[in-house]
Amino acid sequence: MHGYQLMQTIDERTGGTWSVSPGAIYPTLSQLEDEGFVEMSKEGGRKLATLTDAGTAHVEENQASWSDPFAGEDDSFAQGALDLRSSLRDLTGAVREATRSGESQYMSQVAEVLTEAKRSIYRILAGDVPAAQGDATGTDGAGAADGFDAADGFGGADGSTGPDESQR
Repeated sequence: MHGYQLMQTIDERTGGTWSVSPGAIYPTLSQLEDEGFVEMSKEGGRKLATLTDAGTAHVEENQASWSDPFAGEDDSFAQGALDLRSSLRDLTGAVREATRSGESQYMSQVAEVLTEAKRSIYRILAGDVPAAQGDATGTDGAGAADGFDAADGFGGADGSTGPDESQR
């Protein structure tokens, strides 16, 4: 396969949750070629990567100790990754609105929320936080009372998405 075919295959096998960039795939192919595991050839103006005998032997000898990055009995991983991307996109939109508000108090509060979110994620990865917490607003109890409504985004109880012109 050529690099873009490899990138498309990875994207397809992971349901779009792992998109490899050219900046990652081509240096990896060069390294594998330097190590003698793949051979690069030109065909139709494209460089094709093919496993060498040494590459095939290396895979056969070691694959039992490698985890399969595409394995999964169901689509829960892919769906979870898509859900995270969607949540991150929503969060990015809320942060963008806070930045546009021009209110330094909003930006400093949002920065505090983001810092705590980062800490919370690392605590989850370290196994220090139970998977389900009853309070969706975070560990510090931040909620609509301090200007952030987790359900509706940045704004107040009236459903607004930021300060109106009189507050700027």
